[in-house]
Amino acid sequence: MSSTSNTGTSSSSSTIGIIGAGHIGSAVAQLAVDAGLDVVIANSRGPETLTDLVSALGPHARAATADEAARAGDVVVLTVPLKSTTDIDPEPLAGTVVLDTGNYYPQRDGQVAALDDGSTTSSALTQQHLADSSVVKVFNNIYSESLRSLARPSGDAERTALPVFADDEEAKAVATAFLDVIGYDAVDGGDLAESWRAEPGRPAYGLPYAAGEDFTAAKPAGADAVREALARAER
Repeated sequence: MSSTSNTGTSSSSSTIGIIGAGHIGSAVAQLAVDAGLDVVIANSRGPETLTDLVSALGPHARAATADEAARAGDVVVLTVPLKSTTDIDPEPLAGTVVLDTGNYYPQRDGQVAALDDGSTTSSALTQQHLADSSVVKVFNNIYSESLRSLARPSGDAERTALPVFADDEEAKAVATAFLDVIGYDAVDGGDLAESWRAEPGRPAYGLPYAAGEDFTAAKPAGADAVREALARAER
């Protein structure tokens, strides 16, 4: 794992690369452009399929290939299924902070023995594949609709927090700065080995941000609520 030269994310100068244009990728893209950041977004089907999304995002966004988004981003959001992670070329992401939004879903990704027995985490596998990048686990425990609706300015009494996990403290600081710019506080959840605490089936997955049992309505969750949910996680 490389250490990163990025030390922060400012609303006046940064470009965010996004690989994956599904629900979370599109939500992060919207929050980023709303904050004045430039976005370069890619999917697996080619930039020509992103015309409508880019048009909706406005002049701060453009479509690209995955390699182009990787090279353009001061920070890159990787939001693809775990089974597709190994399709991502590590070289364009070398030296970059990569925000991994993914979770392990066996019904989609196939059975992975090392994840089933708890000997590693999905983001640790992503870090292993992207050995020259600095991977941060974030955005994996909140539904896209909640992510869009709960962003608040810094200092707002209803500011919501998201957990971040990374082996590289500098990369964690970059992720925290990015969250701040787009409207969220960060809770330091530890290293990638601890990221299971915010994965599906644990108290921090979705529940802190849900106003009802069906997750259709969102409610703010501050840092204390998120820390408490992480602490209650059991394997």
